Amino acid sequence: MVLTRAMSDILRRLDEKRGAARTGGGARRIKAQHDKGKLTARERIELLLDPGSFEEWDMFVEHRSQDFGMAEQKIPGDGVVTGYGTVNGRLVFVFSQDFTVFGGSLSEAHAEKICKIMDQAMNVGAPIIGLNDSGGARIQDGVASLAGYAEVFQRNVLASGVVPQVSLIMGPCAGGAVYSPAMTDFIFMVKDSSYMFVTGPDVVKTVTHETVTQEELGGAITHTTRSGVADLAFENDVEALLELRRFIDFLPSSNRAPAPVRQLADPRDREEPSLDTLVPGNPNKPYDMKELIAKIVDDGDFFEIQPNYAANILIGFARMEGGTIGIVANQPMVLAGCLDIDSARKGARFVRFCDCFNIPIVTFVDVPGFLPGTAQEYGAIIKHGAKLLFAFAEATVPKVTLITRKAYGGAYDVMSSKHLRGDVNFAWPSAEIAVMGPKGAVEIIFRADLTDAAAIEARAQEYREKFANPFVAASRGFIDDVIQPATTRRRLCRALAMLRGKQLQNPWKKHDNIPL
Repeated sequence: MVLTRAMSDILRRLDEKRGAARTGGGARRIKAQHDKGKLTARERIELLLDPGSFEEWDMFVEHRSQDFGMAEQKIPGDGVVTGYGTVNGRLVFVFSQDFTVFGGSLSEAHAEKICKIMDQAMNVGAPIIGLNDSGGARIQDGVASLAGYAEVFQRNVLASGVVPQVSLIMGPCAGGAVYSPAMTDFIFMVKDSSYMFVTGPDVVKTVTHETVTQEELGGAITHTTRSGVADLAFENDVEALLELRRFIDFLPSSNRAPAPVRQLADPRDREEPSLDTLVPGNPNKPYDMKELIAKIVDDGDFFEIQPNYAANILIGFARMEGGTIGIVANQPMVLAGCLDIDSARKGARFVRFCDCFNIPIVTFVDVPGFLPGTAQEYGAIIKHGAKLLFAFAEATVPKVTLITRKAYGGAYDVMSSKHLRGDVNFAWPSAEIAVMGPKGAVEIIFRADLTDAAAIEARAQEYREKFANPFVAASRGFIDDVIQPATTRRRLCRALAMLRGKQLQNPWKKHDNIPL
């Protein structure tokens, strides 16, 4: 077939327009991006998605601003690349802000492109991934850019609990721009090239007279260790995108879809004799809860979330018999595993995510209580601790709990106990389930009678034999079985398999009122 001249001209113009869009802000700005160690918006999409799977939308969209010389500055795509593709064969929607075009700033048209893919992702039930690299609202667009942000925010809220939303911060994210990532389920950052803050260093210096760098104020290390705003920090763009591909593999596509199941060779009945000696004989000696997790999940593969923030609690995803599970675990290596403000908030949000997307929750308990002190009380540990309690109690997904050692006081209740509708609750023989530790209990019960250390120790031993074991709780049915540590993987796998058909509904309500 021979093309007519008119059709040839049309196709040539199409190629030229596509070329202009793909070039973005031009070779000079692309080089500047590369010189900073950053990939371009399109390179990021190519690395994130399966080869050849990306279908781009709105390549030819341009801004509509006429002020401040903008009428003469129009670049197809308007600073954001949007569309859909696959990650390991599974559908995802993605937008990638292009810093080479107007600094990735958000205009009305830019926002409309993002909103379009968010709407479609909700319609078809697929995750939304945002690759953020933007100078913020486009000043020349005026209030229209602010309206654009609000439109995105509204969709973040509507999509919450419907499809997973993941933000990867790969450059600047400041002012109102931070609130869209803040409402997504997970935030990942890149060290030394990304930052998030509401007001920048110059404003901070003017208002509070504090001198602080961008990195100190809102860099990846700050947000993954001090504020808890971000979940993980990666060394560079490439590592971040490859780890994001791995992460997405754990998540279901929507609240209507099951999490993906991976066929693995790790047998369900594999025993781990080393677990029989994991818990030290000395109740005050710590051990690493990560060792337990690594030895019982499929292939030892645990994708930890927020590893450097509130490390006294561990959260993350793993697989058992190929199916995704969420893990919440006290970490005796940090603050003796006590619950505090930060760990309660961290755990609660993760539990609620798992419940939104029907991911079973496995909880490992070794908790001596809540962290005491004025800082905790003045910081509202009562309210924050209630968040974790509320999240576990509200969750209707399968819940399996294992108490390895200490489960004292209210913290025992909070950590997915039988009383909060725990489905299967196990304990190791080393478990101690009581109102408090033996020494403290004895000093209260026998306060008036005990006068010397030997008498205190004798009473403490009596208390230990009566309460510092799992059998009193087991006799009441609060523990379903006391299991041998070496058999933990087999027992958890069986429990999770039994619970696959679980159906539980909370009373009808418009929504709950979790203590914020």
